[in-house]
Amino acid sequence: MEGHWIRLNRLFSDGKRAVIVAADHGLFVGATRGAIDLPSAVEAWSEADGILLSPGMLQSCGHAFSYRGAPSAVVRLDWSTVFGHNWGFTAAHPARVLKPATALALGADIGMGTFTFTMEQEAVDRENVEHFARLVAAKRECGLPLIGELFPIAPREITAGELFRQVHTGCRILAELGADMIKTYFTGERFAETVEATPVPILVLGAEKLPNAIDALEMAQRAVTAGARGVVFGRNVIQSKDPAAMISALRMVVKQEIQPAEAARETGLV
Repeated sequence: MEGHWIRLNRLFSDGKRAVIVAADHGLFVGATRGAIDLPSAVEAWSEADGILLSPGMLQSCGHAFSYRGAPSAVVRLDWSTVFGHNWGFTAAHPARVLKPATALALGADIGMGTFTFTMEQEAVDRENVEHFARLVAAKRECGLPLIGELFPIAPREITAGELFRQVHTGCRILAELGADMIKTYFTGERFAETVEATPVPILVLGAEKLPNAIDALEMAQRAVTAGARGVVFGRNVIQSKDPAAMISALRMVVKQEIQPAEAARETGLV
């Protein structure tokens, strides 16, 4: 579908890799530092290739996407209990928030849907497959590219081996279901195996805020060296001491393969 490829290719306008800022935390945890006044905060993120927002906040932040050369508007299409671990939630039950066609009408360039595959909880896995398959069918009807976010239950509490197992298997399943791209965890030394086994681009998420900017830049470097097509960083950008500088540094590392320490120095992060 022509519209689909136009929107997808805009994200990778340099033909290589993408830097996306994630600012949809409010949909899952409420107001988040760095994005309290989101319409104002988003103005510092203009160098990003894309900005991930919830549907309601897209309406408030249209000025960030309404000019030539603006970032792609990536819009969350669903909600899941997988993000409620801090509240004691122990499963991953997704709920659709927005139809892809409606997201397109609101101004979205790309949609994002959540996917969890445990290989242990049959009902959860079936529910997640059905949910994502419905999003794929709907996005094909309107030409909206779809990112599948592979997010394990309580990822900070499982072993590195289990995280790899879920990410490796889940990424391939997402591609088989029809995801155009995948957002997921960087799993370390074996991440390249997942990239090789997944026939669509994989973007690495930033997860928790890391202590220093250099830590996030080094993770981004390890990810792209292993084959990631870019990063989707939230708190490591929006809670940075200088979000615009952090995006510039990420672009240097992710797109130009500049060393993290040099990128941090040139952008004034250290």
